[in-house]
Amino acid sequence: MTLETILPPERTLFGVPGGSKKRVLEFFSTFIAQNTPSLDSQEVFSRLIGRERLGSTGIGHGVAIPHARSPHCKAPIAGFMKLAEPVDFDAMDGEPVDLVFVLLVPEEADDAHLALLGEVAGIMNDADTRSQLRHCTSQRDLHERLIEAIRRQAPPAHQ
Repeated sequence: MTLETILPPERTLFGVPGGSKKRVLEFFSTFIAQNTPSLDSQEVFSRLIGRERLGSTGIGHGVAIPHARSPHCKAPIAGFMKLAEPVDFDAMDGEPVDLVFVLLVPEEADDAHLALLGEVAGIMNDADTRSQLRHCTSQRDLHERLIEAIRRQAPPAHQ
């Protein structure tokens, strides 16, 4: 299970309306439920908001990685949003967020969940990657840059 395999082009969203952290999470919850029949938008939203209440998933540098477990999620699901306007995400550094990488994992996915979160954080902590993503002008461009960053970050395959 790799980030590349769980982030198809159709789940890379460009120019998403922001407004607020809550609106961004509602937008993603509705979007993912429309594309994944086993998921309910209200349930996804309440789990993402519940996770935010434990502490912001805004990791700094304009990046947030909202994530949650879901009993209706059969395999990890990733989504990426480049917001049209940055929103306050209560990030550690106080910076507004415009790059949002969402991760939903099955209820019991401990090691896989942590490994994926670590991989996302590593990718999004790279200043060049963030800059490239912010300069994208289309959904396709955004997905291609993200996949390139994932491939650069990925450990070499075992032979």
